[in-house]
Amino acid sequence: MQEAGEGSSAVDVKDLRREYVTRSFLKKTTKVTAALDGISLRVARGELFGLIGPNGAGKTTTIKILTTLLSPTSGSAKILDLDINKDMYEIRRRIGIVFGGERGLYNRVTAVENLKYFADLYGVPPSEITGRVKKMIEMVGLEGRENERVEKYSRGMKQRLHIAKALIHDPELVFLDEPTIGLDPGGARDIRNMVRGMKKDGKSIFLTTHNMFEADELCDRVAVISRGKIVALDTPAGLKKSAKDISVIELQTYGADANFVQRIEKIGGVTRVVADLDSERQSIRVQTEFPTEVLPTIVGLAGDVNIIDKSIREPTLEDAYLRLVEE
Repeated sequence: MQEAGEGSSAVDVKDLRREYVTRSFLKKTTKVTAALDGISLRVARGELFGLIGPNGAGKTTTIKILTTLLSPTSGSAKILDLDINKDMYEIRRRIGIVFGGERGLYNRVTAVENLKYFADLYGVPPSEITGRVKKMIEMVGLEGRENERVEKYSRGMKQRLHIAKALIHDPELVFLDEPTIGLDPGGARDIRNMVRGMKKDGKSIFLTTHNMFEADELCDRVAVISRGKIVALDTPAGLKKSAKDISVIELQTYGADANFVQRIEKIGGVTRVVADLDSERQSIRVQTEFPTEVLPTIVGLAGDVNIIDKSIREPTLEDAYLRLVEE
């Protein structure tokens, strides 16, 4: 597991645990669920660090603890060398947070009014607020729309405003929780460009995402979390090397169904099959150590399934991620 370099850290987490207790008064039972099961990680200042994992793995719980919105059950965490249990108000003053989705803005007022309110809330000196708001509006590309009510904004525009809100007080560390979720490809690309700009400006960034392309393209290092545990932590290139013993057969088909996928899964040497069968043209990815032997076997099993395209490629970050999470 690759650690951040020496020196002062943006995030320093040691054996962090968070348990949820549910009680059934009728059955007189108590159930303890570990959302985080002793995670440890360190993010260097100026680093763009990614946390990836399936739904329910512990990503949002981690973000909430690190941003002082939730207390851990045990373990420790420091943000910018400040203790999350003792220095929460100072931590909040020095970080910015962007959550995916549309909550957290006031829809009945304008973007300018939103930003002025949050600038005042964060303690930006009154003499600097107007200039800071103008700079943020320009940075996120909302010029010409800044005096419209936010309720008229598209989802992508609202997410741009979320980023402006998170940066209005010039924080040292920014937490981005699924910042491109629900956006069209163009909107997601624009947000990724803004994230690159934050890093270029010297911000430390902690990003959670389901988008493996995004993690591969943006992050200096990535941690994979599964069932509340960190199962891998390395650079994107390092994680891909962990899956270098496999190749991926990609198929584009017409007429493929669950039965065809099950037949592929039973072929000797196939370790994993990921299929998207919901559209007219189906996409199937097959992980195997023996692609040149497995591919002809798949073609022989096709029957009425029309394979319109097939190829063999090296594993991506998503392939490495799926292997780590499922194992």
